[in-house]
Amino acid sequence: MLIHPPGHSLPRLVVEGVSSGCGKTTVALGLMAALRRRGLNVQAAKVGPDYLDPQHHARVTGRPSLNLDTWLCPPDRVRELMAGAPAAEIAVIEGVMGLYDGHGSRDAEGSTADAARALGAPVVLVLDAGGMARTAGAVVLGMKRFDPDLCLAGVILNRVSGPSHADYLRPSIEETAGAPVLGWLPATPDVAIPSRHLGLLSAGEVGGDAYESLAHLAEGGLDLDRLLLIARAAPPLDAAGWPAPPTVSGANGGGSPVRIAVARDEAFQFYYAENLRLLQALGAEICFFSPLADDPLPPDVGLVYLGGGYPELHAERLAGCSTTQQGLRQFASSGGPVYAECGGLQYLGRRLMTLEGTAYPMVGLLPLTTTMERRIVALGYSEVVATGQHPFLPAGARIRVHEFHYSSLQLEEPVPAAYRLEKQGRKPRPDGFVRGKVLASYAHAHFGGAPELAEGLIHAARLYKPGCARGQHPTPYDGKE
Repeated sequence: MLIHPPGHSLPRLVVEGVSSGCGKTTVALGLMAALRRRGLNVQAAKVGPDYLDPQHHARVTGRPSLNLDTWLCPPDRVRELMAGAPAAEIAVIEGVMGLYDGHGSRDAEGSTADAARALGAPVVLVLDAGGMARTAGAVVLGMKRFDPDLCLAGVILNRVSGPSHADYLRPSIEETAGAPVLGWLPATPDVAIPSRHLGLLSAGEVGGDAYESLAHLAEGGLDLDRLLLIARAAPPLDAAGWPAPPTVSGANGGGSPVRIAVARDEAFQFYYAENLRLLQALGAEICFFSPLADDPLPPDVGLVYLGGGYPELHAERLAGCSTTQQGLRQFASSGGPVYAECGGLQYLGRRLMTLEGTAYPMVGLLPLTTTMERRIVALGYSEVVATGQHPFLPAGARIRVHEFHYSSLQLEEPVPAAYRLEKQGRKPRPDGFVRGKVLASYAHAHFGGAPELAEGLIHAARLYKPGCARGQHPTPYDGKE
């Protein structure tokens, strides 16, 4: 696999908006698709803790998208992630929320502006111009002056009513704000990718015609040649690629290969590509299986990884998949390590209650019921500190995580907590649930910022020996091989 060497000048640009809902995903996907039609190898990336936009990026570009988050990962790691991507001719990085929106209200950490600075990438601002005239120049001027050190290289206008509207907007932006207009797109609600409670529909639910339509829009409305020139003016990355085994000291030195079973289907699909890449770099063979297809666990696995997704949309079918459920129960009862995030947590409980009030039986490895709610229950960044009960991290280890879920949880009997969760402005509370070597939590971790968790998972997989006594509770991981 070709990797950009340190100092390689990978052409790149950031597509970002003034706010959520301005159309930056439409513009970013259209730009990626149009560049692909020109025959370019495009590397996509997404700023922030997002699983759905990267799926669409991958459909358009034909390669996994990167998650570049300067709150979950240090800025140096964000540069390494970009440098470690397979060699491409241009990188298109989609932002998150508004340009300066991040973890807190007083600094830019975790924002698209922070990621753009870390990557030395020029920013192309997407402005929703519907119902706007000369004010457009004032908005762009404010965005430029808010951080003069940021390279705001141009503006793309979205939801423009027609050519005369675009001509009216251009002088106030170019003359008043000093930012070139790099094209415009009309309001096209029939082309937009539909959404639901956790964001866009997944890429598997969207037909290829939608991406073709976005490519046509971009080809007809954007100055692709000028956008390429902006991307090619980005300075060298000056970073080594990541991961480069052994990424974590001692984790891969002489260690035996292990097989990790990863649930992947319409119900379980939320994985950072970097998480799987790091596990592979540390010696893992990734084996996918589908709980929705009632697959048995792959043979000879040392760990099961259940990511987030939409188990609530498939609860009835999951409840009837006895082969997968029984395999998970047998694996866990023999001491097999299981790591679950969000939707995986819901699946490992006893019951999942839908919005309609129907309770469906789940795997039952944890004594809890999750209930779907009509409003967001938790959203945002937090830090978690491992307790002495954590099977994959030493006590006191601190990692940054993200939560986004619409379900609440009811414990039916006491269960040891894996973490102490610390969230800005709130009292610390227990989080995550442990039974033997099963850990399930609502928290999503990015292994680029928490490589020690990946190391702990690999360590547990290597130690697992099938046939341990039922109910055995192995000693929590102490951080040593």
